[in-house]
Formats: sequence, structure tokens, C-alpha cells
Amino acid sequence: MAVKLRLKRMGATKKPYYRIVVSDSRSPRDGKNIEEIGTYDPLKEESKVTIKEDRVQYWLGVGAQPTDTVRNLLSQAGQMKKFHESKKGNK
Repeated sequence: MAVKLRLKRMGATKKPYYRIVVSDSRSPRDGKNIEEIGTYDPLKEESKVTIKEDRVQYWLGVGAQPTDTVRNLLSQAGQMKKFHESKKGNK
């Protein structure tokens, strides 16, 4: 099973709100997910992002692949750098 970190669209028409979720790559965008690990609100002035850091590190550690947008959000939050540093420390 290929696992992805991706965005699940919520909210009303023209007022998007996203959840960062872990899901099977074959499931639909707004379908069943394995776990919710954060949120993203693009309508706020500074695009509010909240992330459960320990769960993100766990899923990246077991091989979950983030989509391009989620990778950018995680990079802005400093999670990708933290993950790469932890990988270097294990070797």
C-alpha cells in the first residue's frame, strides 16, 4: 500500500479549508483517510498551518510520500529539515 501525505478539501464553496491527512494513494481526494495530521487555511493573512509534528515525523519515517503542496507546507514549517537531520543522525 502506497501511503501519501496530502490535502483533503473542506469548507464551503469559494472558502476552502484543508486538512493534511495520511491516506492510501488509491483512495479519492476527499475519501477515507488513515489519520489527520494537520490543517491549512489559505484564506488567513499568513496562511495558517497547524501540524502534529510527532505524527509527521513518524509517517515520513515509515516511508509516506508527501505531495508537492504538502512538502512545501512542511518545509515552511521546518519539518522537512528536521526529518532530513534525523535521518543523517541515524546513519
